[in-house]
Amino acid sequence: MSHTEYPRLIQGGMGVGVSNWRLARAVARRGHLGVVSGSVLDTLFVRRLQDGDPGGHLRRAMEHFPMPGVASTVLERWFRPARGAGEPYELLPMYRRQVSAARQQLTMLAGFVEVWLAREGHDGPVGLNLLTKVQLPNLALLYGAMLAGVQYVLMGAGIPREIPGVLDALAEHRAVSMRMDVEGGDGTELLALDPLAHWQPATPLVRPRFLAIVSASSLATTLVRKASGRVDGLVIEGPTAGGHNAPPRGTLTLDASGQPVYGERDAVDLAKIRELGVPFWLAGGSGAAGALDAALAQGAAGVQVGTLFAFAEESGLDAAVRREALEAIRDGRASVFTDPKASPTGYPFKLLQVAGAEPRERVRNCDLGYLRTAFRRDDGRIDYRCPAEPVEQYVAKGGDAADTVGRKCLCNGLLANVGHAQVTDDETLEPTLLTTGDGIDTVRELLGAREAYTADDVIDFVVA
Repeated sequence: MSHTEYPRLIQGGMGVGVSNWRLARAVARRGHLGVVSGSVLDTLFVRRLQDGDPGGHLRRAMEHFPMPGVASTVLERWFRPARGAGEPYELLPMYRRQVSAARQQLTMLAGFVEVWLAREGHDGPVGLNLLTKVQLPNLALLYGAMLAGVQYVLMGAGIPREIPGVLDALAEHRAVSMRMDVEGGDGTELLALDPLAHWQPATPLVRPRFLAIVSASSLATTLVRKASGRVDGLVIEGPTAGGHNAPPRGTLTLDASGQPVYGERDAVDLAKIRELGVPFWLAGGSGAAGALDAALAQGAAGVQVGTLFAFAEESGLDAAVRREALEAIRDGRASVFTDPKASPTGYPFKLLQVAGAEPRERVRNCDLGYLRTAFRRDDGRIDYRCPAEPVEQYVAKGGDAADTVGRKCLCNGLLANVGHAQVTDDETLEPTLLTTGDGIDTVRELLGAREAYTADDVIDFVVA
C-alpha cells in the first residue's frame, strides 16, 4: 500500500483523557489521524457520568451502542445529575484476570462512546491508543472501539505481538485470547473475550489498521515479521516523547540531576526500518518547525505529535491546569524531568516541573489498579501488587520495599490532570501529575504572546 494513503500527521494518544474525543475529532476533521487514549478509559467514563455528563454527549453516543440493554443498565447504575461538593467518585471494581460480563460490557461501552464521539460529523480517520502493559481491559476496549468503527489501533509500552491477530478475530466477532503477563507464572495464563457471549451480531466489522509504537529497530523487525497478524505501520518514538519512555539500552546511568542518560545505542536505525517495507512515523520532538519535512526526507510517512496537542484548547486537560502550565512554559519557569522511578511500571516517566511550585505528596492508596503487576502466589492463585501502593501491603505480597521508593500513583494523578480528581479520605483532592515531552520550547514558540491555542493552530504550525 502506498504511503500516500496514510496521514502525514498523527495526533499522539496522550495519557488519561488528554487525547479525548474532542481533540481527536478536531484533528480528524482536518484529514489527519485523530487519536483517543484508551488508558483508564472505563474509569474516566463512569466519572464523567457521575459528574452529570455535561452537554449530554456520552448519553447521545450511548444510544447507538448495539448490544441490547447495556447502555440503559450502565446509565441507570452510574449516571448522576450532579455530584455533591466534596462527594467522592464511586469506584469500579478493579480489573482482574476474570471479571463479570457486566464489567466487560461497561469497558466495551466506554471504548465505543469515545470513538463514536470522535468520529461524529466527519469522515476523517480516528484511532485508539492503548498501552500494551495495561493488559487487563484491552480486549474489551478494542472490541468496543471496533464496534464504533475505529480505523487505527496504536500500541506501545511493551511488545504487542498478539494484537494484530486479535484484531483479525474481533472483526469477525470470534473469541480471542492472549497471554497474560504473570510473575512466577508458567506462561499458560490467558486473558479472553468472546463477543458471542455478550450478543449475536449480524455483520462483520472492519479490521482497523495496526500501528506498533517502538523505540528500537530490533523490536520493529520482530513485530513486522513475527506478529500474529498484519502490522500496518510503525511509530518510531524517541526518548524525548512525553509520558513513558523506553529505558536506555544497557546499564542504566543517571546524569547529575538524576535523569536517565540516553546515547547512540538508543537511536533507531532508520535504514533498517525502511527495509521492513511498512510505513513509519517519527515521534518525539516531531512538532518542531521543519520536523515533518525532515521526516519525509528520511522515508517516513509523516510524524506523530503529542506535546503541542496536549496543551491545545480541545485537549482533556483541566482548564486551570492547562492555563497554569502554559503560563509557566511561556515565562520560562517550566522544565521537564525524566523520572526513572515515578512510574510503577519501571519505565522512565516525564514530569513537568514548575519553578517555585511545591509538589504535594499523596497518601499511598491503590484503588484503581491499572498498573498493578500480576504474580503467582505460593498457593497457586494469581494476585496483584503495585509498588505505588502502601509499602506494608506491597511487602506483604512478596514485593521488595526498595521498589516502592519514589513511586507515584499515575492512575490517580493523571485523572486529576483532566478534572476528575478523587476526593481523598481527608476531603482533599488527589494532586495532579502532569506529563509532557521535552519539546516545551516548541509550545512556547507556538503560543507566542497568546494565552491559548487550538488544534487547528497546531496543525497549521506542523504542516506549514
